[in-house]
Amino acid sequence: MARARILVVDDDLAVSRLLERVLSEEGYDVESVGDGESALAAIAGKPPDVVLLDIMLGTVDGFDVLAELRRSSDVPVIMLTARGQESDRILGLRVGADDYLVKPFSNGELVARIQSLLRRARVSARQEVPPHLEFEGLGIDLSSREVSIDGELVAMTAKEFDLLAFLAASPRQVFSREQLLNQVWASSAAWQDAATVTEHIRRVRRKIESDPDAPRWLRTVRGVGYRFEPEHAAVPPIEPA
Repeated sequence: MARARILVVDDDLAVSRLLERVLSEEGYDVESVGDGESALAAIAGKPPDVVLLDIMLGTVDGFDVLAELRRSSDVPVIMLTARGQESDRILGLRVGADDYLVKPFSNGELVARIQSLLRRARVSARQEVPPHLEFEGLGIDLSSREVSIDGELVAMTAKEFDLLAFLAASPRQVFSREQLLNQVWASSAAWQDAATVTEHIRRVRRKIESDPDAPRWLRTVRGVGYRFEPEHAAVPPIEPA
């Protein structure tokens, strides 16, 4: 099996060298760059399996790098930062991060989160008969991990796709935020909270709903959680949570 490739984006050479050593010992191929432009060039040249992206990168911060990256790639991104405020974490998720780690963090926790992202990608790739879900113009291909609206592809991060695919696979079934954390975030669920699910639901709605404030597909069940509605029903709009 090919070794997974990790791209470390951090302008602190000591941190980069430490991550290179730790991840190499875990069996990963690791490449390090110290600025946003080099990161985007490295990803375009040979896409990694996971990107570890620091927020503080000198003249261009990690949020800007991530926003630019999401224009063309859905590579899983874990943001690494010394800034642990909730506002920073929410901003990272809104821009397109799949996970978020606050420095200092343990090596074991970092490796566990990388493994969780890689495991989900490999499970999807092993499917022998790739199912394709189609709902009145909304297409979800579990093999290519592509989402389309009326035939037009919609760019999504890995976690956004996982969340939409999970809900769409069980139409009309209501899932609580805790259930979604356990199913979609798996081994990293213990380090997440309900706000993570809420933010990802908001992001997916912005990408697939014609009116995110009156969602057609991803509907809120007040006091319970969320469900995927496969058919458009003539019901009053449900405001997003």
